[in-house]
Amino acid sequence: MARIIGLDPGTKRCGVAITDREQRMAFPREALDVDLELVGKLRDLVSSEGAETIVVGLPYALNGGVTLSTEKAIGFYNEIADAFPSLEVVQVDERLTTKQASSQLSQAGRKVKEQRTLIDSAAAVILLESYLEGINRD
Repeated sequence: MARIIGLDPGTKRCGVAITDREQRMAFPREALDVDLELVGKLRDLVSSEGAETIVVGLPYALNGGVTLSTEKAIGFYNEIADAFPSLEVVQVDERLTTKQASSQLSQAGRKVKEQRTLIDSAAAVILLESYLEGINRD
């Protein structure tokens, strides 16, 4: 099976996670800076890992409403879908993934200051695992 990449888009960094070849588990990768080189870095990752699917988080408000972050994530999704026309690019609801990631990192003994470099990719792991649960039920 091909790997799946999960992306948790933010304003400064994009969290990254990737599955194993069996698509059973998700592992964090170093978050990428949101800059002009982001798509190129993602191309390198897709190529080196043989990924065929990219899952992009969509941060709705708790009440299901659209926020500025939601609109930015939709723009990011469109950019990724355009940049990778041969891949399946999907969006998944990522409400509370950052909060869950922070809680898990705290439980693992990471201080808030230490979490800054880890939180985005930890959230990407959570959204990718959620996606895997959905596709593995079918």
